[in-house]
Amino acid sequence: MKVFNTMSRSKEELVPVNKGVVNVYTCGPTVYSRIHIGNFKTFLFEDILVRYLRYDGFKVNHVMNITDVDDKTIRASKESNTPLDDVTKPFIDAFFADMKALHMVEADHFTRATRHIEPMVKLVKSLLDNGYAYKTPDGNIYYSISKFKNYGKLAHLDPSTLMSGASNRVASDEYEKDSVSDFALWKAWTEDDGEVYWETELGKGRPGWHIECSAMSMEYLGETLDIHTGGVDNIFPHHQNEIAQSEGATGKTFSKYWMHSRHLMVDGAKMSKSLKNFYTLDDLKKMDITPEEFRFFVVTNHYQTSLNFTLDAVKASARGRMGLIELVARLKEVQNGSSDVDVDPIIQKMLDGFKAGMDDDLNTPKAISHIFDLSRETNKLIDENKLSKDDANKILDAINKVNTVFAFLENSEAEIPNDIMKLLDERADARKTKNWAKSDEIRDKLDEMGYTVKDGPQGQRVTRK
Repeated sequence: MKVFNTMSRSKEELVPVNKGVVNVYTCGPTVYSRIHIGNFKTFLFEDILVRYLRYDGFKVNHVMNITDVDDKTIRASKESNTPLDDVTKPFIDAFFADMKALHMVEADHFTRATRHIEPMVKLVKSLLDNGYAYKTPDGNIYYSISKFKNYGKLAHLDPSTLMSGASNRVASDEYEKDSVSDFALWKAWTEDDGEVYWETELGKGRPGWHIECSAMSMEYLGETLDIHTGGVDNIFPHHQNEIAQSEGATGKTFSKYWMHSRHLMVDGAKMSKSLKNFYTLDDLKKMDITPEEFRFFVVTNHYQTSLNFTLDAVKASARGRMGLIELVARLKEVQNGSSDVDVDPIIQKMLDGFKAGMDDDLNTPKAISHIFDLSRETNKLIDENKLSKDDANKILDAINKVNTVFAFLENSEAEIPNDIMKLLDERADARKTKNWAKSDEIRDKLDEMGYTVKDGPQGQRVTRK
């Protein structure tokens, strides 16, 4: 398997630190508001990565952080006059609910920053001892980027242009991308922090955003990770600062591979609240887009592409997914077709093509194309009654195998509501009495209600549109 490493700007063979085990750290949500679908484009890429590594035989240790203390969460706490945990809890709960709706596998560890202050303090102390950090009279502790010779390497910044020192410090967690500055590791308490602080050896205060991920990742995965992921907006300064902090403390490579997902655009524009194109999963449901349809739209496009979200594009993708769901339904109905065709080469061709695509830096468009090829060939065999029950089950097994990565079949057999079942029974009775007009009338009514009915040898088959 090869992955594109942001550090080297090239595809590299994945060779874990420990054979057979891949330690993966994924930058998770900052829980000061509801997570939008742009964030979930990155989280779904990370889900596909973890799922495929396990499909390919690796044991995966997966850590995802939850940023529940930073400038944004503290600001929300102060503005609402609400304790920090009470501010973040509803958004954490909503995030987990959205994850479940999108059929994302859970991380082995979800690390909340507020629960890991001690390892952060320990890491800052190491940086002070090693000469990479310094304390200012106001009690803040900063990282001196001039002391780290490879600062800027991940973002491919020119070291000769970097500045540091008293005139170029940044206390804010997030700052302009072209602001190359000494950054805060520990922030001394101020009135703006309200009740958010910890009494530690470093003084009364709280951690900077960047130190959180360094401390939590190494706490669970060791001093050298295999893969660190996030969105492209994390490359600088966040991930660059993680490298400086972690390697400054340990002297070891922090992560062997860095993988980054590009942005989700909405109708060709970057998502923002001011443009009113800032969508959550709940917003998609109002647009008649299910979480499963959004998932399929995202994961069948390459994670390194800037994906343009439009209603037409999502619905076109949903039709492709529905085709695969209908294929599975047809395969389950196969009974007594002939067995003149050897399906083993057809199945193996799909599995080999799928693996070749996924091994090529998670080329999901290439991988899914081989599943669609199998679908076309199989549908033709069913139409020609050339598929036996045993062969149909072989193909089903292969589809279920690749579905462990893409999860396109999830929720495809959701319970049909009672009112829909009643109409289907009425239509079945009408067809028995050859009342074709009533049969067509009920079919059209079901169509208006969002259900497609198809007639086959085994009777009616209904699917959500």
